[in-house]
Amino acid sequence: MFKNIAPINFEANKNTKIKSITNFNFVKETHLASVMVHEFAKCAPIYPIVFLEDKTKDQFRPVALLGLEDGENLFVDGDKWQASYIPAIVRRYPFVLAGSEGSDRFTICLDKDSEFVNEAEGQPLFDDNGKPSESLERVKTYLQELQQMELFTAEFVKYLAEKNMFTPLNMKLRIGKEVKDMSGAYIINEERLNNLSDEVYLELRNKRYLPVIYSHLASLGQMERLVSFKDKSIAVTESVQDRF
Repeated sequence: MFKNIAPINFEANKNTKIKSITNFNFVKETHLASVMVHEFAKCAPIYPIVFLEDKTKDQFRPVALLGLEDGENLFVDGDKWQASYIPAIVRRYPFVLAGSEGSDRFTICLDKDSEFVNEAEGQPLFDDNGKPSESLERVKTYLQELQQMELFTAEFVKYLAEKNMFTPLNMKLRIGKEVKDMSGAYIINEERLNNLSDEVYLELRNKRYLPVIYSHLASLGQMERLVSFKDKSIAVTESVQDRF
């Protein structure tokens, strides 16, 4: 999605303007979108939510599946997004917060190669006095809010990992005449969840993790939505006798 990230500063961006997003070409080959726990309830009716393991950092991160293959986004149709909710990581494009290792400070950056970044039209990043524009201030506030959500998400997945709640995803999907194995990701083990002690279960409730967990589990039913997008021949209305 991001190709050439660079920090925003007046010297480099005094004439930079940001156009509104008019298409989703920048993400049409992205089949995963990182999501935060605050998005789970909105994502669950649309996207399957799974967890990826970053072994270098020994941690997990939640992602929404946008496609069933690398380089495939089944929600992009021409210039339109085929869903009522678009993940925050897509909506914030071409902006991103970048942090330096060992520091809790973050810098607002943008994708210099984005087609929405130019010097001819759009919202300026700086005003005539060299101060951040209202548009840039709104972006800053939005990114800071997302950063707080990301910290809460990191705490959530760390807690679940410590409780050994993740299990490898092992699912078979039939796409036309082909059977595809879905693997390489993790999901929350529902059996372990149901067998938790009362003490741990109450802790999950007090931490406000339970709605997030159930949203994730419910989202797995959206695998069929991806299959129907990929193989439109099966997305037909069933007759009454086929449904009962």
